[in-house]
Amino acid sequence: MKLVDMQVKEYLDVLKSDAPAPGGGSVSALAGAQGVGLFMMVADLTLGKEKYADYQEVCKNAKEKGMPLYEELVEGIDKDTEAFNLVAAAFKMPKATDEEKAARKQAIADGTLVSTEVPFRTMQLGYEGLMLAKTMIGKSNPNAASDLGVAILNLTGCIKGAWLNVKINLPGIKDEVKAKYYAEEGQKMFDEADGIAHELYNQVAESL
Repeated sequence: MKLVDMQVKEYLDVLKSDAPAPGGGSVSALAGAQGVGLFMMVADLTLGKEKYADYQEVCKNAKEKGMPLYEELVEGIDKDTEAFNLVAAAFKMPKATDEEKAARKQAIADGTLVSTEVPFRTMQLGYEGLMLAKTMIGKSNPNAASDLGVAILNLTGCIKGAWLNVKINLPGIKDEVKAKYYAEEGQKMFDEADGIAHELYNQVAESL
């Protein structure tokens, strides 16, 4: 059964067990989906209300652009666990002959690359979500300002958590060009998001 098809309690029980997956990557994707879902809720609580007429375009844009992010982040919850399972399966491959050793080594490398690509994409989605949430600060229903703040916290957790999952896999990437790309672009995205999220959180907190 897919993680996204589980009841919340069932998912949490699997999460807290000694099963190695789902782990931090799946949780990061879930945090991102929650963050996008929350700012979409705030948008819905703003749209169609005459007293928030000036905020309609901003919230409509956030909702429309947020939906594909939400959908991909939900998919990412299972993708991260599937990527981990690829690596775990590769390590269990036979290594009695030179051919088997070569095949196993390649499978581990391939799985490690996927296990880096998936959380990197989660980072990108979380970052895009954070930028959409930013547009809604002071331009959405003020009664839901705390929800927008929690959305920002979830998206920040998504980005930071996914970055940790990228970093832990970087040493296992054999393609130096790809490893360099993920390391540099990931760090850049992390640094930008960290500063922006801190500023946005303070703006929300001060508005309450």
